[in-house]
Amino acid sequence: MATLDKDIFGLAVENHELVKLAYDAYLANSRSSHAKTLKRGEVRGGGKKPWKQKGTGRARFGSTRNPIWRHGGVAFGRTGEENFTKKISRSSKLLAVRQALSMKNADKAVMVLPAETKVDGKTKTAAKILKDLKLEGKYVLAAVSEKTPEVLRSTNNLADVKVVRSTYLNVFDIMNADVIVFSEAGLKATVKWLKGDK
Repeated sequence: MATLDKDIFGLAVENHELVKLAYDAYLANSRSSHAKTLKRGEVRGGGKKPWKQKGTGRARFGSTRNPIWRHGGVAFGRTGEENFTKKISRSSKLLAVRQALSMKNADKAVMVLPAETKVDGKTKTAAKILKDLKLEGKYVLAAVSEKTPEVLRSTNNLADVKVVRSTYLNVFDIMNADVIVFSEAGLKATVKWLKGDK
């Protein structure tokens, strides 16, 4: 059975500020900007001045598409070009991943599959592996060295399983998973990646 590296899975996490920062950055960077409102010049109509400038006793208006009118444009609305991204340094991101993995390991939510465990592309096989590990009904994050066709075919129809390459682990997936399951090759790749070994 593979042993877990203490530098990655055994950190003492005194506060969760960095993990929270990385979690928020993941959500912000996944956010797309599609919402767009119409400005007064983009709303259909309003070309005619609603009443003459003087003599009516009413406030002057040049268009019925003024933002303060019903059916008017929107002032300071979404343009569809908003940038919601949050930047976090690579070293901070890797440290946040190590902290998240350490927190999961402290909760006994990290497992490593034996090297002889194989999948053959059948959902039934992957479901049996989860059943043998008593992981049925839990949201499982499977970290593998390579997302082979066999692995993907075996897990695509399992709603509670998400497969990621071990070098693409992120705080969002780690913290949302009930259990993280590594293949032995995936664990080695994760250790090498997080330690910066070449």
